[in-house]
Amino acid sequence: MFLQRVLCLMLLALHSAAAVPHQTLQDAREERQQLIQRYIKTLNKEEGAIRLVGGDAEYEGNIEVLHNNKWGAVCDDEWDATEGEIVCRQLGFLGLRRYTHSGYFGPARRRYWMDNLFCEGHEQELTQCHFEGWGINDCEPSEAAGVMCYAPRNAVRAAPLALPDDRPLLKYPIHPRSRLYVRLRGGRSPNEGRVEVRIDGQHWGSICADGWGMLEANVVCRQLGLGYASEAFQTDYFGGANISRPTLSGSECYGNETELADCLHHDHLQGIVSCHGNRQHVAAVICDYLSPDLVVDYYEIEQTAHLEDRPMVLMQCAMEENCVSNEAYQIQRDDPHWRYQTRRLLKFTAAAINAGNTDFRPFKAKSQWEWHMCHMHYHSMEVFATFDIYDLQGQKVAQGHKASFCLEDSSCLPGVPRKYNCANFGDQGISVNCSDVYLYNLDCQWVDITELPRGSYVLKIAINPEFKVAEMSYDNNAAICDLFYAENYARVDNCRLTRP
Repeated sequence: MFLQRVLCLMLLALHSAAAVPHQTLQDAREERQQLIQRYIKTLNKEEGAIRLVGGDAEYEGNIEVLHNNKWGAVCDDEWDATEGEIVCRQLGFLGLRRYTHSGYFGPARRRYWMDNLFCEGHEQELTQCHFEGWGINDCEPSEAAGVMCYAPRNAVRAAPLALPDDRPLLKYPIHPRSRLYVRLRGGRSPNEGRVEVRIDGQHWGSICADGWGMLEANVVCRQLGLGYASEAFQTDYFGGANISRPTLSGSECYGNETELADCLHHDHLQGIVSCHGNRQHVAAVICDYLSPDLVVDYYEIEQTAHLEDRPMVLMQCAMEENCVSNEAYQIQRDDPHWRYQTRRLLKFTAAAINAGNTDFRPFKAKSQWEWHMCHMHYHSMEVFATFDIYDLQGQKVAQGHKASFCLEDSSCLPGVPRKYNCANFGDQGISVNCSDVYLYNLDCQWVDITELPRGSYVLKIAINPEFKVAEMSYDNNAAICDLFYAENYARVDNCRLTRP
């Protein structure tokens, strides 16, 4: 199907060029040549080739990468605009319009080849970035990463939406004069099932699960008075597969809306209901009145932030877990005396307090935890916290990276017993009224800022940043702080709570 699309676009370019003046003909030939070059690696089935699948046009879709002559998906853990830009650039498009999470263009169709991608932005191809290793992942089919690139000239969008190529697929809240009713159906109890909606007294219908996640599920549970979302599914387990056309698609919530109608959706009034997944791609939820609620302790960040110049010989364990910038790995490759080089680190303590009414438990099942020899204990979550530095224009200029995390009750309020401990393959989690504290003297509890110019920045520390684990609210899961970086010291202050 993909090769047919490429050939059709080539033929279209030839056909369009046949009836135009010479200058336009030359432009068309150049575009055709660029198109051929763009896909030459894919057509030849070369290692590291990428393609977009599931979209309504050649310049959007979930990403698949070729390894050992087999295509595989990319997981959305740590997926952001940096990686998205590289994908669009590698495919020869003009730039990134938007990056997508949660199987926005349908669930992953194949195995996951790449997870926890860590790119710095200068890479020419996606495989030049750091990642866990081919096929190593803990991802569900609903976690496929995708992109929407800027459309090239003469781009053709697939027929179902019939949109001009310069018009994005816009989203709107439900019209104020419309009434959106919500219910759950097909569950084993009243607090679970597929989500069905009815607009203005029309027939009940399902919601396409493109991009469906915890933020949308939380709004549904809140609207129905069923507490908080404990699970968000993209599945027909609760039925709905026999519904040929969903009532809503493109649902996108901030998470604090009181009703699903307040979220963004594709414009149903214009008949735009597009589902990139198959007929089993149905939005579903499980609600619960019990939920954890993590809060970042930003006082710890302000009080403990400091600089350290550390020799790379003392960072070999950290380097195995991708905890330094790409420049450090280039030094390791090119300089035989790399161990005597130093890296400048912005170090700080990060603490997460569970202020909810039930324990916070890892995203992975215990059978999927990974043993880390450097730390001599099991890690239960790959992406529990992220550390990012932005310039004053909002561009990310540095980031910390930890391969994975061990969750435990580091400290608790008086009278609250500690339940979770990483040692001896113990259970992991964070109890109510307890904190998991990652001290500044631990490996990878830093951002490598060796190449960062001196100046003023914004530091952002986020817990559970990808909303993988259910919580009451995500509005207090991150802290943003002012960062002033001078020659010999760094100051972090004016921290405030926000969402990841």
